[in-house]
Amino acid sequence: MHLDLTDRVVVVTGAARGIGAVIAERFVAEGCRVAALDLGFPDVPDGGGAVADRVVCDVTDPASVRDAVATVVERHGTVDVLVNNAGINVEGSVADLGWEAWRRCMDVNAGGTFLVSQAVAPVMQAAGRGRIVNAASFAAIVPSVGSAAYAASKAAVVQFTRVLASELGPWGITVNAYAPGMVPTAMNGFAEMPSDQQDRLLDTLSLRRWETADDVADLLVFLASDAAGYITGTLVDVSGGKLATQIPARAHGR
Repeated sequence: MHLDLTDRVVVVTGAARGIGAVIAERFVAEGCRVAALDLGFPDVPDGGGAVADRVVCDVTDPASVRDAVATVVERHGTVDVLVNNAGINVEGSVADLGWEAWRRCMDVNAGGTFLVSQAVAPVMQAAGRGRIVNAASFAAIVPSVGSAAYAASKAAVVQFTRVLASELGPWGITVNAYAPGMVPTAMNGFAEMPSDQQDRLLDTLSLRRWETADDVADLLVFLASDAAGYITGTLVDVSGGKLATQIPARAHGR
């Protein structure tokens, strides 16, 4: 199967670093024109690195989002694909979690997805096509003890995705969410944990290896392509089996 995304205009939020940067770079490699949105970017000259078009944007600020989307449309004429990747994790039990921390997590993860989708939707409706892909999490399905704000925000993203898919379907726009598994990042520190803690976490994955940002990017390229034109309103599991209920047997010698 050949997935031709040449010259598609792709917006990726939270694209300055981590998984978002890898996603943006992958779409550039596919021949797309990529606009990377984030609060700030590494200190590199314009045009340096894989993503040339950087747009400063606070996804929790309606005015900032409107200005960022207007900038992208002015530069590129349209938006074909939106990847709502921007997100934060807030840890803490319900008893200990502060209101400001709860609200910040909801504002970024659920609110940001809402605001950017709302700003991009009219552009896609005018074109009569489009792809919106939202970052959810396995925490939206499996209770994430100690991360109530994060889990609730990602569950909200899943249901928002389903509603938006129904609202935008008549214009040929698909809206899907994806549930990544455990990708080691600076935010979660999985790879720096003691080996026994890593083993306990890996035992919850059918594939029993850490996920990579490239694993996520592979799925997003497919969902953004014409080949996924009849897939909408769904949560795609790209967690390596995190949503499976059984702890898999270890491979021989491991």
